[in-house]
Amino acid sequence: MNEHHIRWDDLQIVSAIADTGSLSGAGRRLGISHATVFRRLTNMEARLGVALFERSRTGYSPSPAGEDLFAVAKRVQADITGAERRLAGQDLKLSGTIRVTTTDTLFAGLLAPTFETFRADYPDVVLEVVISNQVHSLSKREADIAIRPTGKPPETLIGRQVGVIRQAVYGQRRHWQVAPAPLDALTEYPWVGPDNHMGNRALETWMAQHGLDKHCHYRVDSMLGMQTATRSGNALSVLPNYLGDADPELLRLTDPIEELDVPLWMLTHPDLKRVKRIREFTRIIGEHLRRTLDEQT
Repeated sequence: MNEHHIRWDDLQIVSAIADTGSLSGAGRRLGISHATVFRRLTNMEARLGVALFERSRTGYSPSPAGEDLFAVAKRVQADITGAERRLAGQDLKLSGTIRVTTTDTLFAGLLAPTFETFRADYPDVVLEVVISNQVHSLSKREADIAIRPTGKPPETLIGRQVGVIRQAVYGQRRHWQVAPAPLDALTEYPWVGPDNHMGNRALETWMAQHGLDKHCHYRVDSMLGMQTATRSGNALSVLPNYLGDADPELLRLTDPIEELDVPLWMLTHPDLKRVKRIREFTRIIGEHLRRTLDEQT
């Protein structure tokens, strides 16, 4: 194998095929066509004189030579990502791009207004927001900052807890006159609950423990969807206080449910902690979140 003929583009092709197990998957990851991936792989194998993948009906798996190049690709990518972070750390101006990942519920209920204020105060900063309930990798620079509810933040990231998300039972305001009410008085009413795909195990467990499953014939796979469903009928649901209290069509019917408290964290990669725009963003947004959540007792 003549390593002088191995280029970074070659390593990207090998890495994408090894990760996805197919030419089409590699093409989607790299933003090129299936045919282009096939042509570049074929040319690379001819140039190096070795098969890099074993083809089968189930996909592409690396050969020993392919495994070797895949390991090299991962090391090179890690070096490039580290260099990018170190260069970003030299930025002394409040400019550049900040890429934030958060959930749809947090963005709609807490973050969008203060993000707009930040943009107005720092117009040279480009703010990119990844709205997703999936965890994005900060180590691969898919995002610079993560704002997420979690009881156990990853040890590879740094950050701080900016508050506690509290939750309570809500109902449509026109159906209710008095609040709060004891939970026992609400158990016979219809309920809106989380769908299994939502992944809210704590809420699922709590509803099961209080016998609410048998009254739950309406399930939604997002918290915003549960809010909309509750506004639209006479069913009850558990919602974050920051979401339910701000909705004029909803009424909080119970005190916050302590078992459902969840810490809210703002996290970033250690290599970015000295970047001025990252420090300023986390300070401003963190203070806003802390004040807002402290008021929702």
